Amino acid sequence: MDISIIDATKVTTENGLVIGKETAPVKMVEFMNVRCPYCKKWFEESFELLEGYVKEGKVQRIIKLFDKEKETLQPGNVMHHHIDYTMPEKGLLSLKQMYDTQDQWGHLSLADVAVFAQDNLQLAEKKNPEMIDAVIAEANAANIKFVPTIVIGEHIFDESVTKEELIRYIEGN
Repeated sequence: MDISIIDATKVTTENGLVIGKETAPVKMVEFMNVRCPYCKKWFEESFELLEGYVKEGKVQRIIKLFDKEKETLQPGNVMHHHIDYTMPEKGLLSLKQMYDTQDQWGHLSLADVAVFAQDNLQLAEKKNPEMIDAVIAEANAANIKFVPTIVIGEHIFDESVTKEELIRYIEGN
């Protein structure tokens, strides 16, 4: 990922699934698509570490579900429309369910992905076009092309970040 083209000043803490306290000193913005295998890797490998930081009040995660035009990621776009942004903890658990079952729904037709979300994951459709459009506009303004793209302050990285690097970025060392 070429981070030199990304303008982190255009990345905001608005418009996303907000996990953690507003008073947390570290704001982590994560652009993801739930169909992306690299996003799945990032989500799963960082989940416990970030959960601890969030519980301690040190990190606030702003997860921005990024609808992509790439055909292989479009099933993720459908899943994004089943996230309840008004209930962050439930939304995070829904994301975990989506990633856990990605192999089951990832190759279905778009209509069948919606049925899978409702029937298998018990997730109702939550139309939120303003949120989706705002995330797309923000990603475009910041020149974010790939998922996952994670921003902590001036640090921009993807799923290949090591646990040690992530801890350094969070701890400010």
